[in-house]
Amino acid sequence: MTRQPLVARRAEELLGSAVVSTAPVAGGDIATATRLRLSSGQTALMKTVAHAPEGFFEAEAAGLRWLAEVPEGVRVPDVLAASADCVILAWVEPTPKHHAEAASGFGQALAATHRAGAASFGFEHDGFIGRLPMPNTACATWPEFYAVRRVLPYLKLARDRGAVTEDEATTVESVIGRLAELIPDEPPARLHGDLWNGNCLWGLDGAVHVIDPAAHGGHREADLAMLHLFGLPHLPRVMQAYDEAHPLAEGWEDRLPLHQLFPLLVHACMFGGGYGARAAAVAARFG
Repeated sequence: MTRQPLVARRAEELLGSAVVSTAPVAGGDIATATRLRLSSGQTALMKTVAHAPEGFFEAEAAGLRWLAEVPEGVRVPDVLAASADCVILAWVEPTPKHHAEAASGFGQALAATHRAGAASFGFEHDGFIGRLPMPNTACATWPEFYAVRRVLPYLKLARDRGAVTEDEATTVESVIGRLAELIPDEPPARLHGDLWNGNCLWGLDGAVHVIDPAAHGGHREADLAMLHLFGLPHLPRVMQAYDEAHPLAEGWEDRLPLHQLFPLLVHACMFGGGYGARAAAVAARFG
């Protein structure tokens, strides 16, 4: 057994339990992840980020706890501790097997989470998407929130970073005024907010667990659009179970690209490449 003294000591301070061993966990793009074996017999995951933005881990913990409030909702790891420099979560044992039954269960659970709703289009405090700040001040409607808290801030950042051209930015801006007529009116849903394949953990317990939320109240089609943007095993089964539990408004599939403007612009800000052009191509379809 190995033990990283600094990591173990910090975990012990927060948990009040001895750390027997530690082991690095591969796969994270932003955080350094360490598996902890505690003297109680429990296994935990500790995430750290060098020079983490203020409120980074507190926002993650708040989002996980908010999602966990829904009894039949999506599975999330228990938050064991959170501080400015790290978060410690209950370990979820993963499996490489992606069973259709787990996908159906995930669809039903996601429907329950969305149906539980939110107090507003927004959240009690700002969050993060990746390492980028994510404003969550509430708005009266989803089209307003989606425009001023999601699309426009990241369009500006992408433009400042040279990740979109002026023509591409103008094309994206042209769709903003049409959001209210394009998106059906629904009450705010309880969203994960960053629901792509990498944040869906298939557990050995036969369930799909979600991690790394950018939680807020929003339009449920936004979570579904994220799932479709990067794919998910057995996604048709997920959607069938979801729609049976919480039927979607007519034309939802046609609107998915509209809700993908936000993650495409986030990726343009973080990675550049062709994401800005993809966002402009999507906007042109609705302009």
